[in-house]
Amino acid sequence: MTSLVNESTAPAAQDVKTSAKALEVRLEDGRVLSVPLEWYPRLAHGTPAERRRWHLIAGGTGIHWPDLDEDISVAGLLAGLRSGESATSFRRWLETRSQPPPKRLHPAAAVREKRPMYKPAAKRRRG
Repeated sequence: MTSLVNESTAPAAQDVKTSAKALEVRLEDGRVLSVPLEWYPRLAHGTPAERRRWHLIAGGTGIHWPDLDEDISVAGLLAGLRSGESATSFRRWLETRSQPPPKRLHPAAAVREKRPMYKPAAKRRRG
């Protein structure tokens, strides 16, 4: 009997939930996987709103959090694998989060011209 983890045989994820302490993934075969959030430091350091913004990738074989730049595979969850990110990489990522985001102009504001407000012409008296 083989016990190798193969991503092509792992069931697809259907739903994802996070709390302050856990990541919970519901699979298409009915199982629910729950792992400590601390296994994935980017998720643990993300805000609840950032953790709620996820989408399934590769037909449900993985989950992506765009705000946190985090990807987790279902096969890795099933195998009990924690984040493999190096301490140096994680520290750099944390440093980028502590910096205020650059201010961006609204595209329309960048091209908007300052014009005097429209003033209607004075009415002329007919005499």
